[in-house]
Amino acid sequence: MVAYDKLWHKLRERTSVPREVTALFKYWYGHQSNTVKWAGVHSDVYRMNCGVRQGGLSSPKLFNLYMNELIEELSSTYVGCHVDGVCVNNLSYADDMVLLSPSVGALQRLVKTCESYAVAHGLRYNTSKSEVMQFKAGPKSYKMTPVTLCGTALKVVQKFKYLGHWVTENMSDNDDMERERRALCIRSNMLARRFARCSTEVKLTLFKAYCQTFYTCNLWVNFTQRAYNALRVQYNNAFRVLFGLPRYCSASTMFAEAHTDSFDAIVRKRCASLLNRLRSSPNSILNVLAQRWDSPLFARWVRLRLHAPSLAAPRRF
Repeated sequence: MVAYDKLWHKLRERTSVPREVTALFKYWYGHQSNTVKWAGVHSDVYRMNCGVRQGGLSSPKLFNLYMNELIEELSSTYVGCHVDGVCVNNLSYADDMVLLSPSVGALQRLVKTCESYAVAHGLRYNTSKSEVMQFKAGPKSYKMTPVTLCGTALKVVQKFKYLGHWVTENMSDNDDMERERRALCIRSNMLARRFARCSTEVKLTLFKAYCQTFYTCNLWVNFTQRAYNALRVQYNNAFRVLFGLPRYCSASTMFAEAHTDSFDAIVRKRCASLLNRLRSSPNSILNVLAQRWDSPLFARWVRLRLHAPSLAAPRRF
């Protein structure tokens, strides 16, 4: 729903982009033609009057320019959660936004800011896809007053998926681990079914590409040992099935002989990589979280390091 006239105005007035480039974008978007192909048949040609081109190299920067003022307005209210003096009241990735607040009243004020920005910029919020969740502190539960968006009371949920990661009201990662376990099961079965006759080198390459991703595993800090073991067993069995190994063969031995990482090694590397990137990030929110010694991510990394097997060669005295 990006309005072109407002986008070109922002591009001219708020950036140092040459006017010739702005004129080029304006002409390009003003003369684009589109058609829909379905079952080998093309629809009539039609014109697009709003929105940036999906998949275009310039589209992310143009969309960010269109939405940056909203992020600035939300942050300048200083309403919401604070960590070491840094206001953390909104997290945004493209058009997916999360508002954070310690109270319902403050949350409603942030929502009102979003509504005003939407009206001024020709945007519309999808209330059916917008939800509200209350993080629980221990066993206590509080009754929430409804939070409204564009006159519609938002649905209260116990968990929601943000950028592919399940976030729950009790901050447990068990649901997200189960999501990854099921996805791993599907991918490993596909590999075993389609590439059973391939060479060992090909199978190992496919296994590393499709079975070692563990999306957002470096964010797992609060989970049960049962959920963790279930995912680890799924990973080990996926390797055994693909390579035709006995069910009860040693997991550590088979990964060592194949020169590939075990499940625990992958998690350790991902957590260390995340912590390193957080500490070197120029983002104020990420930086302040990485510097806190009481951070759950840091505590998780310390535990992983304490239980990591030593990789150093034995010394002789």
